[in-house]
Amino acid sequence: MDSERICVRVDAMITADLGCAFTEEEIIEKFVGSSAEVYTAAVEERLGRRLEKNWLRQYEHLYQAALEADLTAVDGVAEALNSLAMPVCVASNTGHASLRRNLEIVGLKDHFEGRIFSAADVARGKPAPDIFLHAARSMGVEPGRCVVIEDSAYGVQAARAAGMRTFGYCGGLTPASRLEGPGTTLFDEMRDLPKLLASTIH
Repeated sequence: MDSERICVRVDAMITADLGCAFTEEEIIEKFVGSSAEVYTAAVEERLGRRLEKNWLRQYEHLYQAALEADLTAVDGVAEALNSLAMPVCVASNTGHASLRRNLEIVGLKDHFEGRIFSAADVARGKPAPDIFLHAARSMGVEPGRCVVIEDSAYGVQAARAAGMRTFGYCGGLTPASRLEGPGTTLFDEMRDLPKLLASTIH
């Protein structure tokens, strides 16, 4: 889902409201693909004080309204999913309710029904590998036989830590330079994914 641009815009509004404004460039570098813990720690550091537990809940309506208005699927992802013969799942830092709602908004939920995993299910979100390892266990697949499709630096870091081959999608906000690295193939057209996966597996 092409949610990053929307969430970056809302993040900028929230940090300004808190009195510790981050630019959109800073948000892309520090927050995109991160866990709520990483986000909170950075905001607290700039604020110079601790935030109350669950502080983000008061802003959830801003994300929800913006996503419902503007969220779209990444161009070509539906075609890619329809072409894949292998089992697929979603493993995201987003909470279950928001994740399912977002998948429904863009018409992708049916591709992943029963195989939707959230960082809420594990102790640590990305960049820790926990969510990917949990997804692999739940799918009954060894981590070394899994492939992760990621568009954030934190996600790529989590996939590598999980021992999974990674495909870094460069069509999002994160520069390719922050996605590249060992065990990672970069690509910028989602419709090319089935061919890339086939060449990797065979």
